[in-house]
Amino acid sequence: MNGDIIFRVGTRKSEVLALIQTGWVLEELKKEHPHLRFIIKKITTTGDQILDRALSKIGEKNLFTKELEVALANNEVDFVVHSLKDMPSMLPEGMTIGAVCRREDPRDAVVLHRKWESVKDLNDLPPGSILGKSCLLITNHSQKVLKCAHLAISGTSSMRRSAQFKYLHPHLQFENIRGNLNTRLKKLDEGDMYAGLVLAVCGIERMGLAHRINVSTSFSSQYLGEEECLYAVGQGSLAVECRKDDVAILKLLSCINDRAAALRSIAERSLLHALEGGCSVPVAVATRFEEDYLILHGAVYELDGSKQVLGHDSSRIPGQKNTSKCQGYCLSSPMDVEEIFEIQSCSTCSCTLSRGEYSGVAVSMFSSQEMAKAQMLGARVANILMEKGAKPLLDHARAQAKPS
Repeated sequence: MNGDIIFRVGTRKSEVLALIQTGWVLEELKKEHPHLRFIIKKITTTGDQILDRALSKIGEKNLFTKELEVALANNEVDFVVHSLKDMPSMLPEGMTIGAVCRREDPRDAVVLHRKWESVKDLNDLPPGSILGKSCLLITNHSQKVLKCAHLAISGTSSMRRSAQFKYLHPHLQFENIRGNLNTRLKKLDEGDMYAGLVLAVCGIERMGLAHRINVSTSFSSQYLGEEECLYAVGQGSLAVECRKDDVAILKLLSCINDRAAALRSIAERSLLHALEGGCSVPVAVATRFEEDYLILHGAVYELDGSKQVLGHDSSRIPGQKNTSKCQGYCLSSPMDVEEIFEIQSCSTCSCTLSRGEYSGVAVSMFSSQEMAKAQMLGARVANILMEKGAKPLLDHARAQAKPS
């Protein structure tokens, strides 16, 4: 590779956050390869065009990735940058995730309308307030009390969010809001319909809006812990997708591949794939490393919040503390991309190992054994959820999501 080579990078056209995220990825690549040049190609996706319906009701898959992957398949771009949570658990033929970047805060946060900043009790509401639409939200870890008219649930994981909130706080009312982050915040700030939004912390922070999450004693906003709201598969991570046989690009991307983020994502995506999930089902996860163990929590909810199924398991993956960023990965031939160790599938679940990748993530300098362990962990937790009764909840969610 030399400075005369220009790499073409695909990203979503209408989403400001997508451009910010793509710029971040390119800056990270330039730190390792300052002589390289990149141009960004903005591409409109189906999910960006259809804003009058909930994502689960559109009736199509890969709403924020399909057009980007078509451009990749047609060699119009060399790689594309996604929010990992937007990516399906099964990638198109010939595509792979060449890098999972270091994970930002995967939690959700509640951002309330400014008019509710001083509300601490129902007696503080002004005369004439319509209490019939009021709701009470008591959070478990902080014991703060929020009085609001409507809590708007927004984003690609709205079914996951609303189902969890309905389970914990059945008095809440919900509306779906579509559009980019600035548009949603503008609707909150300038309108009177919504008392608050539930948003991904990572998106708020990447947009430079972290000040909207107030951690003071005010009730204007707050972070949501795992005990209140598990997050979406892949939330907080950026993924770079490329052609599976493009050895040069795989080598280039290896320098921004984060080991911990990749292994957590493999486990989460494996769980989602085993449950045949997507944006039409309320599946939630939480992963973390404790010492040498990768721990995965999974949950499936009834859409109306009347039921939840929880499951968790762990897998010992030594060495997590030794390295985070992928260093010195060198591909000498296409065979390096396809190299895989012989690892037997877990006897207690139905998972299978793809040749050369795990849960869509390409084999890199990270050991294939530990990637396989992460994939099998996801499949085991999915199996636990199914044994506990998740299937009827998933079937009902899919039936409800079918376009009318």
